[in-house]
Amino acid sequence: MAKKSSKKIKQTALVAEKNEEAMIEGILEGSPDGIGVVVVRLDCGCRKMAAIAKDGEPASKVIMYRDQAESICPKCKEDNGDFMRVTESFIHWTKPEPTEAEKESISAKVLGTMPATH
Repeated sequence: MAKKSSKKIKQTALVAEKNEEAMIEGILEGSPDGIGVVVVRLDCGCRKMAAIAKDGEPASKVIMYRDQAESICPKCKEDNGDFMRVTESFIHWTKPEPTEAEKESISAKVLGTMPATH
């Protein structure tokens, strides 16, 4: 079971789900400097999203939401979606996407790096 959860936390090759795509498009529409949207999924089902600029700095406010709900869950209201409850995080890039080197640099700045396992 631990193997499965560590797999989910990997930041590579994650794709936005259909219900996230509309939010991503809305965030990008309001963020002309945005080259992507950071998507952070929490163990409670809530999500945090924000556009990022070419330099890895925020290009929008952080949006928190929960599918099919009027507001975020009580736990997120209390701890603002604490990073200890993150199950997945990735960046949904706009087209044309930055180079792989730029993506790696921005991802490291925004999401941090994970230690290599031997």
